[in-house]
Amino acid sequence: MNTNLVIKNREKLLNEINDNSLIVLFAGKARHRSADQAYEFTPNRDFYYLTGINREEFILFMWKYNGKTSQYLFITKPDPDIEKWTGIRMRVDEVKKVSGIENIRFIDTFQSFFEQTLSQAKFENIYIDTEYHEGVYSYGLNFSKHLNEHYPYLKPLSANHIIHDLRTIKEKDEVEYIKKAIEITKYGIEAIMKNARSGIYEKQLEAYYDFEIKYHMADCRSFKTIMASGKNATILHYEENNHLLEDGNLILFDLGAEYHHYCSDISRTIPVNGKFTPRQKEVYESVLRVNEAIINMIKPGITYKTFLDTAKDMLADECIKLGLITEKKDVSNYYYHGVGHFLGLDVHDVGRREFLERKLEPGMVLTVEPGLYIAEEEIGIRIEDDVLVTEDGCENLSSDIIKSVDEIERFMNQ
Repeated sequence: MNTNLVIKNREKLLNEINDNSLIVLFAGKARHRSADQAYEFTPNRDFYYLTGINREEFILFMWKYNGKTSQYLFITKPDPDIEKWTGIRMRVDEVKKVSGIENIRFIDTFQSFFEQTLSQAKFENIYIDTEYHEGVYSYGLNFSKHLNEHYPYLKPLSANHIIHDLRTIKEKDEVEYIKKAIEITKYGIEAIMKNARSGIYEKQLEAYYDFEIKYHMADCRSFKTIMASGKNATILHYEENNHLLEDGNLILFDLGAEYHHYCSDISRTIPVNGKFTPRQKEVYESVLRVNEAIINMIKPGITYKTFLDTAKDMLADECIKLGLITEKKDVSNYYYHGVGHFLGLDVHDVGRREFLERKLEPGMVLTVEPGLYIAEEEIGIRIEDDVLVTEDGCENLSSDIIKSVDEIERFMNQ
């Protein structure tokens, strides 16, 4: 990540917190998987947003006291024996260069330095990571237990709410990283379209995507790919990807890539044999009309609720035209998810959920992904783009990824 960007991110956070406060954020560590294996490490996204560092166990320690601020990074001490197995780890000079933080110390000195800091000033608050996921405490919540026992006078506050509000509005460099992730995804989608055919398995088609995004230097997939053909496409989060592609079926794929940990999230639906049937085309173009209409309505000032409700209402109208329902209230039989979400360092990116009445602002990036799922006809269609809210409207960041019926058929039959 750009060093100037993370410096700016830290400045924004320090401006938002109360005076006479500390901040402690942890990079995290890969969880144990089995035997001597761990899951692949990915940094705590708030830590990464503030440091640009992609290393386990590091700690960011900052404070604001009487209007003045200080910033420290605590890093693991290099171990030559371990590095024979893992490769050279970040040294102090590299950490300074990436993070823009000059005060670098080793992890084994953190506790004593923390105590020394508290003894030299009358701090009132400490901001920590308060997220909790499916029975797993964050490092911040575990640290808070230690604070309660030894420093009960410090008031624990959530750093997440402040950082997540900051992350919702993207800086120019962040948008460029998302654009690059989308560009890489485009190469992968074109590989899918070139190689789709009956008689191969969904996961075999998925392999063409995986190769292409790695070849174009993606960090990784941004989430587990959905590659759903036929009736499987009516299952919203189908992930088995183990069915044979059949002539005459559609295949819906929902996928993305990470670049500098910024994500893309794109869905397209194509015919396995390169040609839509009349009914498939009819349903596809219904979804496409909604996709394009919702993108065109996005601008600063509209609420997130308006964004959701308008898409649902439009899809209900399309379902009536398609002969699927007679009353709008029954649209949930064929459309059962929201039309979009924030996008950034996470696929379903941060943004506090009271934002149903929150107005869209320039710098927000969100997905637009209407869909219709007709199980009785084995037709599932979703069309998803990634959109940036601008000063006077929006920019479709994924507009270069083809999606009209004519474009898809022409490309697949070249």
